[in-house]
Formats: sequence, C-alpha cells, structure tokens
Amino acid sequence: MARVLGDYERHLAAERDLTGHTVRAYVGDVAGLLEHASRLGLDGVDELDLRSLRSWLAKQQSLGLSRTTLARRATAARVFTAWLHRTGRAAHDAGATLGSPKARRPLPSVLRADEAEELIRAAAELADDGSPVGVRDVAMLELLYATGIRVGELVGLDLDDVDRDRDVVRVLGKGRKERTVPFGRPAARALDRWLAVGRPALRAEGAGPALFLGARGRRIDQRAVRALVHRRIADVPGAPDIGPHGLRHTAATHLLEGGADLRSVQELLGHASLATTQLYTHVTTDRLRAAYRQAHPRA
Repeated sequence: MARVLGDYERHLAAERDLTGHTVRAYVGDVAGLLEHASRLGLDGVDELDLRSLRSWLAKQQSLGLSRTTLARRATAARVFTAWLHRTGRAAHDAGATLGSPKARRPLPSVLRADEAEELIRAAAELADDGSPVGVRDVAMLELLYATGIRVGELVGLDLDDVDRDRDVVRVLGKGRKERTVPFGRPAARALDRWLAVGRPALRAEGAGPALFLGARGRRIDQRAVRALVHRRIADVPGAPDIGPHGLRHTAATHLLEGGADLRSVQELLGHASLATTQLYTHVTTDRLRAAYRQAHPRA
C-alpha cells in the first residue's frame, strides 16, 4: 500500500500537475483511507470495496469532522479508486458509486465598504513614517481588496506579473490556470510606493523576483499575510474578524453590489464554476433585504 501511495503521489504531481498543497491534501486523505483499510484486515488496494470506503467515511463522521471535510475526503477516495482501476491496480472502481454529504456553504463574513476604507486608511496611517514593512502592508491590503486574489496567489507574484501600463496583475491560480486581473488607482499608487521605497529597503540576497518580501528580505509567506490582515482588521471597530480570504469575499460582494455581472466576477476570481461565484449573490440579496426592511414603510 505504501508503494502504491508513493506512485499515486508522483501521478498527482507529475501527470496531473497539481499544486503542492493539493497533492499533500489528496495524499493525506488517501493515507488515512489505507490505514483504515489495513485495520479492517485488507492486504492490498485491490481489496478496497464500497463497504470499506463507507466505513472509513463513517469513522471520520464519528470524529466530528465537518460536512465540508467529509465531502472532500469522499472526493479524494473516488479520485484514488478511479486511478487504481484505470492503471490496472484494481479490477473495479470501488468508489464509482460512493456518495458524499452535501457540504453546507455558510455565507461568508464580509466588510462593509466603509470598513474596507477604514482598514486601508488605518494601515496607511501606520505607514506614514515610511517604514518598508508598513509600506508593504498597505500595498498588499490594497491589492487583495482591489483584485480579490487568493493569499497563495498574492505571495506567488513576481515583479514581471505586474503590468503598470495596463494596471493589471497576472495571477497563477488553482490548477495552474493563469488569469489577468485589473486593479485600480489606489492599489497602483501603493504598489508604486512599495517598489520605489519599501522593496529596495527590505530586499536581501535570495529575494529573487518576488514582488512582496517578508521581514528577512525574501519572498513573504502566507502565514505572515494572514497575521497581517487579522492584526489590521482588529483596528477597525465593529468589523468581523476576517483573513485574506475574507477580503476576497469582500471584493466579490462589493463588485456585485456595484453592478458587476456574475460572469465577470467569476473571471476575476478565477472560479472554475459559476455556481461558486453565485454564493456572493446571497450575500448581496441579504444586504438588499435588510435595507428594504429598514427603509420601506410597509416592510
């Protein structure tokens, strides 16, 4: 089983060209499945059947895992068993009929437009002294809110990914799909200041072409960006405690509230399915309903 798991990991990385994070998630889920199969007395992957897969998911549910996690693990099991069958390692696809719980999709917490303004204004005040880290923080917050890109996409940006002639940024998203996202003048000004003042002061050997640098002068990591967003959100009275992904939700919601069509927002966010983007229409509908109840005399 360990040898098969190693082959599967190489398949995901080399043949399907998945990101390191996705490969680790799939392999971790499948490793848990194979460990459970061993405890059931199965000697090889060709002995996996629908009953053992359901037993594994039931065990996960008994541990209190969320429906979203269970749905992801069921998907990981189906992808794995399909690969086993396709490559001749199993006589049949045990997961072909495996169901999974429908994941609940709670509405995301987002900032109001005035809270987003206050978030960036407060960060800009802290950067008035010209400190490289402060200038960088403002540029990252402006870009996250302006584009709605993911935190992993932000930290992966290189200098040539920013086109100041057209004010767009080239992003490598999930599945290594490339897209181009525009940004506005406030983000452009913040980026110009970072590139002129902040980045040269922070840059250390090994920085390479990274757009945003950490305190040690090399490419910043996702954890540092998340910590920054949570820290700055705490400075905004009454604002929900959100991270970089919350700023992504906020950007999408404000685009729709401003009149952007759903398909354009899908392209900007890099969603493979329009159904994912439609989540934000519920957010804006809730806002409209609240405004109606507050303002209409017969609400």
